[in-house]
Amino acid sequence: MASTLWRGVRGSLRYVQLVLITVAWGIPLYVVTLAKLAVPAQGWRDRCTMGVLWIAAHWLTAILAACERAGNIRWDVRGVEGLNKNARYMVLSNHKSWVDIIAIEQVLHPRIAYIAFFLKRELLWLPIVGQACWALDFPFMKRHSPEYLAKHPEARADDLETTRISCQKMANKPLNILNFAEGTRFTRVKHDKQESPYRHLLKPKTGGFAFTLSAMGNIFDALLDVTIAYPERIPTMWDLVSGQIREVIVDVRQRRIPPEFFEGDYLGDEDFRARFQAWVHELWQEKDELMEQLLNRPQAQTS
Repeated sequence: MASTLWRGVRGSLRYVQLVLITVAWGIPLYVVTLAKLAVPAQGWRDRCTMGVLWIAAHWLTAILAACERAGNIRWDVRGVEGLNKNARYMVLSNHKSWVDIIAIEQVLHPRIAYIAFFLKRELLWLPIVGQACWALDFPFMKRHSPEYLAKHPEARADDLETTRISCQKMANKPLNILNFAEGTRFTRVKHDKQESPYRHLLKPKTGGFAFTLSAMGNIFDALLDVTIAYPERIPTMWDLVSGQIREVIVDVRQRRIPPEFFEGDYLGDEDFRARFQAWVHELWQEKDELMEQLLNRPQAQTS
């Protein structure tokens, strides 16, 4: 009882700390964002974006430090040797929990340039965070249900066009791109509903990934294939701030991106689409096998 109460107090205090950090860095962020809005000149907006990027990097560092102090997490990190802050990476990861973003940043933020990622359009209105992501030119996507896309197939092309435009904006900025290829967090219900051929993963959505590569051009030095595993159970953000996560495994593998995938018509060229899907399927099969090994190793099992 006492330990449960203490976890509740500690988690609540940590949440308050995260809010205070966000507010403290949010004030200068709003000032620079408003300055970006006030002057439409592209050169000025690019300078403001760099200012927001500097603020966001320090904000993220403070958030990660607070999360690290939240509990004694054992970080099992693999494959980060040789990463370069001056390189440009396409980061591809599985998606289990909201904690994934913290885990990826905890491992990669000290080692590579700032990471941008795709967001649901609704998050644009999230105080401070949404505006920061807008000021950094993060792509905001409108998620459509399979039922909606079946009735309005043109919406799929609209989303891919949004991806293309957003990626072109980010191409000349010192940003890496994170893609959760599954498009949503893993649950057993989702896994069974889509009849996924993988044991620990949902089916990857390859269209947005393909468009990101082609829209940004041949600027990526490598693909960072990230696999995140939680040996005990899939955690929540509350588990993180209340110190209930014991171990996180993050495996990073640098891979060469086949040059042909920086070009090609994913929607119009069936052969190209088939080759791209086969490549991603091979990555996902290997990732699924790796997760099987990580989750079933003797030291990861609990009584």
